Amino acid sequence: MTQTALIIGAGPAGLAAATELLKRTDIHPIIVEQNDFIGGISATRTYKGNRLDMGGHRFFSKSEKVCRWWTEVMPLQGAPSTDDLLFNRRVDLSETGPDPETNDLVMLNRNRVSRIYYLQSFFDYPVSLNIQTIRNLGFMKMMKIGFSYLKSVIHKRPEISLEDFFINRFGQELYETFFRDYTEKLWGVKCSDIAADWGAQRVKGLSVFKVLLNFAGKALPFLNRQKETSLIESFWYPKLGPGQLWEEIARRVEQAGGEVRLNTRVVKINTQGNTAVSVVVDGPNGTQTIPADYVLSSMPICDLTAALPDVPDNVKTVSQGLAYRDFRTVGLLLNKMKLGYTLHESILNGMPKDTWIYVQEKGVKLGRVQVFNNWSPYLVHDFKNTVWIGLEYFCREGDDLWNMSDSDFTAMAVQEAVSIGLIDAKDVLDTVNFKVPKAYPAYFGTYNRFDEVKTWLNEFSNLFVMGRNGMHHYNNMDHSVLTAMAVVDYICGTGTDKQEIWNVNTEKSYHEDK
Repeated sequence: MTQTALIIGAGPAGLAAATELLKRTDIHPIIVEQNDFIGGISATRTYKGNRLDMGGHRFFSKSEKVCRWWTEVMPLQGAPSTDDLLFNRRVDLSETGPDPETNDLVMLNRNRVSRIYYLQSFFDYPVSLNIQTIRNLGFMKMMKIGFSYLKSVIHKRPEISLEDFFINRFGQELYETFFRDYTEKLWGVKCSDIAADWGAQRVKGLSVFKVLLNFAGKALPFLNRQKETSLIESFWYPKLGPGQLWEEIARRVEQAGGEVRLNTRVVKINTQGNTAVSVVVDGPNGTQTIPADYVLSSMPICDLTAALPDVPDNVKTVSQGLAYRDFRTVGLLLNKMKLGYTLHESILNGMPKDTWIYVQEKGVKLGRVQVFNNWSPYLVHDFKNTVWIGLEYFCREGDDLWNMSDSDFTAMAVQEAVSIGLIDAKDVLDTVNFKVPKAYPAYFGTYNRFDEVKTWLNEFSNLFVMGRNGMHHYNNMDHSVLTAMAVVDYICGTGTDKQEIWNVNTEKSYHEDK
């Protein structure tokens, strides 16, 4: 009799797991997804022909396995080798390869430009030592930053909090200038209340020393042997946004005999001892109990434990106390922006060259700006005559920002963008609102006791967690795919310990800012 794997979530982890099961086993995968779209937080949403990437997703990985997995689905423009993607080599786009004008399933080679917008000026991100930085900050401020950094080199703080982590690597002055306010806007709590683990997870090898080495390496290439991922200069991107790739993978899963059920919510997971035996779901056809030989979950840990019976009190307390950060984004269709003119950049319709911009300006809640024209011209219905941007706000489900009506939220977002010189209100042609719950698993709340949840979940013989929310681990897309592959390794008998799944993305030398 054919075995069944019930997979919760049609994001990168769930889709990767289904694909690998179909490729390597006779197990029948059934994916259940509570939303009406594919891709999870890596989805691409569409509004009147304009496509909106929910958060901005660069396709870059140091895993050859993941790079090959992506490019089997979507060939790379210019037909570069996998090594070009792995090692961030620039490719001559005149080489033969898929033509994006006639092929939809194609990855574009994109220049990576992300900057900090502060004092209505642009600073490189990560912060670079260059003339523009010195001019923007002034000589005295740069001196303070330099002496503060030297102090941090001599005197290291015990790394208990994220504040300690930042100061040890950048010094007090640079931390207060470029890291503190944005990070606290992102998480809604003080850096001193966030575990240092988040820095180890997201900033990892980056430091002032690495920034200086990168700066020197541009002049003396032999010094620049291997870039920190935070310093990569190009990446790959699906022609129609990240959701396009995941939608294509979902189509292939169904074509190969798997199932993908949207608008289907998990109600309960039935168990016998330490074995999951079935999953109760509520979908378009009502409530149904699906027998399962394996259950693979990428749903948030708090929802997973709520669906399981006989949860120990300590596990229940920790899992329900885990914190998340949500966000809202406002899509703005514009005649033009103002920044390109301000900076004398020769960019169409006043756009800056950035894919996204970190907003450090005080007095506004706006966190990030996506410029979708620069991600892919095919995201914009009228690329030559309009600018399509996303204004991103970090919030918490149920707080004032989250509960604000779409009309009030849009009005606030437009007013803030005007106040800091991004746009003129008269250039707004159309708007749309989207909410993304549980976008970022947070490293505070009861996170310091998370091992209690992990230990209990590991006792189930056929229940596996994977992906960002499934593991409450700030994974990127490639790491989510790798966790799914590790789960299938375990099911196939090539993995020997569930800890191998948890170990994905715990190395200290990898990071992709997002």
